[in-house]
Amino acid sequence: MRSAADCGWALLLLPIVSALWYNHCMQIKATVNRIKFRGDSGWTVIDFVDETNLRFSGVGMMPSVYEGETLELTGEWTVHKTYGKQFSVQSCSAAAPDSEEAVLRYLSSGMIRGVGLPTAKAIIAKFGDSALSVIENEPEKLKLISGIGKVKAKMIHDSYMEKLAVKDIYFGLQEIGLSMNQSAKIHKLYGDSCVQMIKENPYRLIADVEQIGFKTADKIAQNAGFDHDSPFRIKAGIRHVLNEAKNDGNTCLPKETLIRRASEDVLGVDLLPVESALEEMTVGGELVEKHISGEDLVFLSYLHYYEMHSAVALFDIMNSASVLPLTDIDGEIRKLEKRLGIELDEKQQNAVRGAFDEGVLIITGGPGTGKTTILRFIIEIMEDMDLKLELAAPTGRAAKRITDTTGREARTVHRLLEYGGYELEEFAKSETDPIEADAVIVDEMSMVDVSLFHSLLRAVAPGTRLIMVGDFDQLPPVGAGNVLRDIILSGTVPVVRLTDIYRQAGRSMIVLNAHRINRGMIPVIDSSESDFKFISRPGMTEALDTVVSMCRDLYRSGSEGEVQVLAPMKGNVLGVVNLNQNLQAAINPPAPDKAEKRYGETVFRVGDRVMQVRNNYKMVWKRTSYGKASEDGAGVFNGDIGTIMEIRGDGSVVKILFDDERLAEYGNSELEDIELAYAVSVHKSQGSEFSTVILPLVYGPPMLMNRNILYTGVTRARDHVYIVGSAKCVEAMVRNVSGTKRYSALEYFLRQMKETDVC
Repeated sequence: MRSAADCGWALLLLPIVSALWYNHCMQIKATVNRIKFRGDSGWTVIDFVDETNLRFSGVGMMPSVYEGETLELTGEWTVHKTYGKQFSVQSCSAAAPDSEEAVLRYLSSGMIRGVGLPTAKAIIAKFGDSALSVIENEPEKLKLISGIGKVKAKMIHDSYMEKLAVKDIYFGLQEIGLSMNQSAKIHKLYGDSCVQMIKENPYRLIADVEQIGFKTADKIAQNAGFDHDSPFRIKAGIRHVLNEAKNDGNTCLPKETLIRRASEDVLGVDLLPVESALEEMTVGGELVEKHISGEDLVFLSYLHYYEMHSAVALFDIMNSASVLPLTDIDGEIRKLEKRLGIELDEKQQNAVRGAFDEGVLIITGGPGTGKTTILRFIIEIMEDMDLKLELAAPTGRAAKRITDTTGREARTVHRLLEYGGYELEEFAKSETDPIEADAVIVDEMSMVDVSLFHSLLRAVAPGTRLIMVGDFDQLPPVGAGNVLRDIILSGTVPVVRLTDIYRQAGRSMIVLNAHRINRGMIPVIDSSESDFKFISRPGMTEALDTVVSMCRDLYRSGSEGEVQVLAPMKGNVLGVVNLNQNLQAAINPPAPDKAEKRYGETVFRVGDRVMQVRNNYKMVWKRTSYGKASEDGAGVFNGDIGTIMEIRGDGSVVKILFDDERLAEYGNSELEDIELAYAVSVHKSQGSEFSTVILPLVYGPPMLMNRNILYTGVTRARDHVYIVGSAKCVEAMVRNVSGTKRYSALEYFLRQMKETDVC
């Protein structure tokens, strides 16, 4: 017999043993006691009771779970700042209720039509723990209970079977390798026949479900027993290679490269079936093959259309410009020079004249070459002529910069085209409802991809002038295409190239060094000038420590919105991922008053700087500016940067205020499009300007550590550049003009249009 002391020790040890068990157990059997919250996406917060009668909270995608159910849960324990320990559910499966109490809780939960607590008690009293089997297999027996007739018995049976069918769907989806989150999306998209549809062709998920790529679909196909050389699989592999190429900025690939990558790198099959499938896809119109500059290039059909139709539309705009009222442009330039105290050189004057003489004009040049001054002259003269202008840029930050420098409202291209609640990637403005303006001016054209460019050209009405401003030497856009470079290289559109640095900008070492880099010269890094500094830290770890220390000091001084760390790559010690982890820990560490939310490997915390990394045309937002009315809209876009303002206590909603004052609410599933942004890649920084830029440069792959990357990173700074790292690395980047070749065909189609036009 145990002594009182033994019992006391046991009671003392029980919480410790329980805590250890909970910390390490990844599978738990528990009953749903109460559903505390369920969002539209299926994100659910549940009060569970386990087999030892211990209550705990579980969170995750559980759209088809109801009160009273017994579940086998798989997941991990996490600690929420406000709500304490929670079980994060990755997957769950039904377990039959194993007691009359559990069956009663299940039946009385309200999930089955016609069964409330009194009826549930009556069913349990009559049939005990076999009640569910009776409802499923012998529903006519329910008529033995007072108050249940033939109609009600059928209703109870049908409702119960509907719930079982939904569960079978979700569990069937999980059995073939889909997560609860994915299962919820797929069931909503395909309906109750989704399991059969996926088993027939799992690769359809790639096109239909965002965030499911070839690798995931291929794994599901293997679980479903698909053959390795299935035509579905081979065609999906070809599309995957082209989609990966598109994600790298290409609109097409050489045919031989496409076949080799699909065969060897993706599918692991012989070349012949890939060649055969490619021919079928081309004949069927899914892909387009073109012989360009000695190469056979293969396009996804819609990208081929975007480039070809953009060339046609650009020529239409050039040839349909309205004749402007007779005005002495040279006289207007002289009057404005006198009023502003600025004297334009010949190239700048040509640029201003071109805005009035041409239907389409490109103005290109590096920092400090006078692009902004030219825009001011064009805008002032056009306004004096009572012409209606629209100013736009690809990002909110770039649009705000135009507004600040010109004093006129500028919008993002997406807002100019009036996206708001329409179908994916469609805008209100198009051929049928064009932009009402005499001239459209778009800045930062280097970051406009072919999809956005095509949408813009569709919305420019005949007679409207199009003026495009950008830096030819910047990195190409994040999206597919090489629009600005292709147009300039085609020689088909009037271009004014600005090369001279003017005295007002010449004092800036940022500007001087940017031009030195662009010309293949080593930047001056030992200058006493205060706006461009080099800090020698030739080791990765010491460079990281210095960057973190500098950012901590700058953030404490209140400069957080104007400081940006830029890195050429994602991986290694000085890559974006590691930099963000270290910067978050130093700048915005955990605190009792800061709610946070874990999503995958990332912990998001109130106060964090974050970036949207994919276009989400359906994300709704509200903008409220001081002294102005509220504005509602939709769409957040790749590269938008903001700050987490609030995380709802249960983690179901994260509120982000973007730098252009749009406030958006993110649900759990939408957080897959958000990354920390204390550090961002140089590529992602395009179109943005920051007061202070910190570039950690020690070592990296040659394809990323090149002149183009260095030039773009330096030109993102307005007031200060700090390069932290190795002088040898900086020199190597200046000398390295290699980079990954980007395949696009807009230049070719423009040349074709010119030849046709001449003929």
